[in-house]
Amino acid sequence: MKKASLKNKIRNIPDKPGVYQYFNKEGTIIYVGKAKSLKKRVGSYFMKSAAHNGKLILLIKRIVDIKVIVVDTELDALLLENNLIKKYQPRYNVMLKDDKTFPWLCVKDEDFPRIFPTRLLVRDGSQYFGPYPNVKMMNTIMELIHSLYKLRNCNLKLSKENIEAKKFKVCLEYHIKNCKGPCEALQTKEDYDQTIQEIKEILKGNIHSVIAHLKEIMKRYSDNFEFENAHIIKGKIELMERYKSKSVIVNPNIHNVDVFSILTNEDYGFVNYFKVVNGAIIQAHTIELRKKLDETPEELLALAIIEMRARFNSESNEIIVPIAMKMDIPNVYFTVPKRGDKMHLLALSEKNVQYYMKEKLDMYEKLDPQIKIDRLLTLMQKDLRLTEPPKHIECFDNSNFHGDHAVAAMTVFKDGKPSKKDYRHFNIKTVTGPDDFASMEEIIYRRYKRMIDENQTLPQLIVIDGGKGQLTAAIKSLKKLKLMGKVGIIGIAKRLEEIYFPGDKIPLYIDKKSETLKIIQRIRDEAHRFGITHHRNQRSKETIKTELADIKGIGQGIADKLLAHFKSVKKIKVATLEEIEPVIGKAKAKLVYTHFHSETIPFDTPIPNSPTPIKP
Repeated sequence: MKKASLKNKIRNIPDKPGVYQYFNKEGTIIYVGKAKSLKKRVGSYFMKSAAHNGKLILLIKRIVDIKVIVVDTELDALLLENNLIKKYQPRYNVMLKDDKTFPWLCVKDEDFPRIFPTRLLVRDGSQYFGPYPNVKMMNTIMELIHSLYKLRNCNLKLSKENIEAKKFKVCLEYHIKNCKGPCEALQTKEDYDQTIQEIKEILKGNIHSVIAHLKEIMKRYSDNFEFENAHIIKGKIELMERYKSKSVIVNPNIHNVDVFSILTNEDYGFVNYFKVVNGAIIQAHTIELRKKLDETPEELLALAIIEMRARFNSESNEIIVPIAMKMDIPNVYFTVPKRGDKMHLLALSEKNVQYYMKEKLDMYEKLDPQIKIDRLLTLMQKDLRLTEPPKHIECFDNSNFHGDHAVAAMTVFKDGKPSKKDYRHFNIKTVTGPDDFASMEEIIYRRYKRMIDENQTLPQLIVIDGGKGQLTAAIKSLKKLKLMGKVGIIGIAKRLEEIYFPGDKIPLYIDKKSETLKIIQRIRDEAHRFGITHHRNQRSKETIKTELADIKGIGQGIADKLLAHFKSVKKIKVATLEEIEPVIGKAKAKLVYTHFHSETIPFDTPIPNSPTPIKP
């Protein structure tokens, strides 16, 4: 479809709720969306003034056709959108992921219904309860049902005609008292249906009402002096109470409520769901949503609410959520709690989604370490206000001793890890005395002047070990080199770990547990360690050179030659005159040899290869 034709189609879209579908040139659905007003929503994609992100711009470029489906209400639009996404799985829609098919409990649509677990939902009129993320939970419920009630487990067709025709005989299950024999009319259909109704209430979580009903029956048996039957019912009540006590109880007055919580990062959304009946959590499930167009938490949560309520057959009138929702579901209201038992339920849901998210992301990062690197770099980009992920970071630190031996160190991190082959030391050349600011200005200029001259790739982030003063000095050099705005730069002060940005008077305080701060601290500490090591080496060399230079007639140049050849003063001290002479000549060698051996040589003893003895 041509662009002009596309614009005409947008003009004719009705101002009603519904679902819109975007198609590419191959005729494939690439995006499905819902809207209260199709005209306004679809039109917003193609407004020139709209500030779209990169992914959305790419989607818009690929749209060649639009189709809309008008519905009566926003809820209808939500449901239809959910179904179309699951059916077509468009490229740019959120991807809803589940690890596996979870089991359900089926109450079969038949005479004398059977109850059994299944992973396959067949739309034949049967009722399904679940799904159960935990198979152990499902088995516990089945054990409770079998302990309370005697149900058939055969697959006979127990129609009224077949039973009256006496086509069946009771089996072993009847004789061991696991079945009441409905196949031979030993149990009435009314009694069996009452049992099924009670089981359905248990599966819905309405244990309280079942217990109340059983207590009425027990009292009736007791009043009629049927103590044996009353004792059987009492045992059932005790079983129900024990099962009820194992459920997470918040407040029995919180009845038939759905609870949703959500956590998101750059790529994923994770939503946890609780179904609460009579204050007890009877269902819990967490799903993963793969983001495609930087969807907001509200958009992801809306999709998850529709999906989970449909999956768990929820008819709750109240939904507890962590954020205000604009979606409209008839006869349903949203609650964002601030305190009390509902807040406790929401906090419990959030704990579950945090655990699930951590477990999933850890698994993904183990399978593909690049995922962790990309996530970390994206987080740093966001926290440090960078224009791109900092794949290449360089950090600088100054070091001096009472103004002497001024040196600097640079450490490099690539993809969040140290790149030690790129570390560099700098000896300060143009600064006299203890001037950290001027020293920082010098090394930043030297480093990046060389990178520009050699056409090297610049880092995405420069970290300065120091506060506002050191950062300002570094910025001066970047401005001289016309690199401001092309390279990100920050300063980190040691005392409170403040992050300083160019031009900001007030520093940024990043969460102490943040991965971004941990990376910055690590590269800063590495620069400090690397710089201190170099500084100590320089001081040691200076001390050694000074010891040689103290010899009368021996200058710094001669000392350097000796150290370059012998590697240490210790080796120079034990060297013979013949070993020293080839390095610095006979006259200088005699001075050095005499200096280190004067205390052990008698005054009248000739020096080896010397024509005259030393006289007092």
